[in-house]
Amino acid sequence: MWSDILSYTFLIGVLAAGIRLATPVLLAALGEIFAERAGVLKISIEGEMLIGALAGFLGAFYGKSLWTGAFCAMGAAAIYGFIAGVFSITFKLDQVITGITLNILALGLTSFFYRFILGKSFIPPSITPLGVLKIPAFSQIPVLGPILFQQNILVYLTFFGLVPLSTLILFKTTFGLNLRAVGEYPLAADTVGIHVYATRYVCVIIGGLFSGLGGAFMTLAQLNMFTENLTAGRGFIAIAAVIFGRWHPAGAMIATLLFGVADALQLRLQGLGVNVPYQFLLMLPYILTILALVGVVKRTNAPAALAVPYEK
Repeated sequence: MWSDILSYTFLIGVLAAGIRLATPVLLAALGEIFAERAGVLKISIEGEMLIGALAGFLGAFYGKSLWTGAFCAMGAAAIYGFIAGVFSITFKLDQVITGITLNILALGLTSFFYRFILGKSFIPPSITPLGVLKIPAFSQIPVLGPILFQQNILVYLTFFGLVPLSTLILFKTTFGLNLRAVGEYPLAADTVGIHVYATRYVCVIIGGLFSGLGGAFMTLAQLNMFTENLTAGRGFIAIAAVIFGRWHPAGAMIATLLFGVADALQLRLQGLGVNVPYQFLLMLPYILTILALVGVVKRTNAPAALAVPYEK
């Protein structure tokens, strides 16, 4: 048993799978960073992922293209994120209560529309998932090759594209400076001519785009089908990753990788038939996430105006 767990093949497999499993959570976390940096706590991120997962599956199933599914997912989740923004930014409702309500609503909506559109069948409808894209030369590098360079294109896009791009936008552009000002001192930002409401709306829509793509990743690249509540709390894990990463894309990436590797580990251990109750193994990634948060949550400084409605 232990020889299997400590084998090269097992460890490489866990790390490679961990990156894939971390990808949808990281995408959602990137979107959450934009929203929270602007002062909006998007608890509805879980619901947006679910909406994106269903829209992505339906788009790919009927559009016969995975990229059609991805764009459908991003569009649907962006609309849902905008609706969340209307409640929290314009109507100034409690952002936590609103987010939880929208999550519950998304769970019901996705279950209803999935059955309404596709009906009930013994064999669930499925699609051909996104395939592995090996990077020539790099995929042959010992150890790193199988882990980093034998993934699908959305993994590459997320880790090598969206993480550095998000960092650049947040910390090296005027827009990033403005949104961070809105999240810290909205009154001062408004005084110097920054439109607080518009900035926050843009950020919640960006958050919806990222969350939708994260949900689509689960149906288009992992499961190749839609199941009820398939996100299983990953939106909340994304929020935890944002806190762990101190509202920085690179920090969130590290946090989601910890969750992804833990998730991959529990799946592999179940496959090996480890003499541990499977319920405990299912809990493992969430337990590790909580333990990781305990060590950093007291040392983090959230945006000063986070979850605080702005009054002119």
